[in-house]
Amino acid sequence: MIIKSDEELKGMQEISEVVARTLSEMRAYAEVGMTTKEIDEFGGKLLKKYGAKSAPYESYKFPGYTCICVNNEVAHGIPHSRRKLEEGDLINIDVSGEKNGFWSDNGGSFIMGEDIHGHSDLVQASKDILHKAIFAIKGGVKVNEVGRIIESEAKKRKFTVIKNLAGHGVGRSLHEPPEDILNYRDRFNRDRFKRNAVVAIETFISTKSTVAVELEDGWTLVGNKGGFVTQHEHTIVVTDKEPIILTSMNGVWD
Repeated sequence: MIIKSDEELKGMQEISEVVARTLSEMRAYAEVGMTTKEIDEFGGKLLKKYGAKSAPYESYKFPGYTCICVNNEVAHGIPHSRRKLEEGDLINIDVSGEKNGFWSDNGGSFIMGEDIHGHSDLVQASKDILHKAIFAIKGGVKVNEVGRIIESEAKKRKFTVIKNLAGHGVGRSLHEPPEDILNYRDRFNRDRFKRNAVVAIETFISTKSTVAVELEDGWTLVGNKGGFVTQHEHTIVVTDKEPIILTSMNGVWD
């Protein structure tokens, strides 16, 4: 969406604070031995407490309030009562929600407990790359410049990117134009960011894979070549200067 009034900005700030706070509290709540279902139900209670609805459920009837991925899962991980978290697991939580007709999206990957499997470089790379990409965005900048930054920075760190997942516009629904804010430079995309546009920018940084493929459950995505993938995401408002990071309180850069 394009922000056209103070009321619309306030609406986006309110739902963005909800999803950011929910993500932060879910990360703090998660412990070794918990199931992903327990963590998701905690997240669902938080969304309700803050007056919001789960965006993936409202939009797609997703079987969970949030998407929670563990280890080799890339995106759309279904929370499950049989999936227990273990020390050193690579976890991703993606929280999106709707409140009063406004929608916002954010996510982050983190390590459960001690980093016994050596995921910290991948997680840090994803955070750093998201930061660099977001602060390159201004009104008039080409959309594919984000992809160029993400892919080139990943290569510098000897990582790959997932090419069939992307950031997107958001605001009056969960996915709006532009829906192709890719993690690589698409030379055919001539779109430019518009001032006051609301977009969700996200990284998909991988140790091996380049494409996400769907499992038989119809939701969960994994990498085509295996390995691990980290995702970090903020919803922002594009300006002529530095962007307004609506979900900054999620703490993924802390």
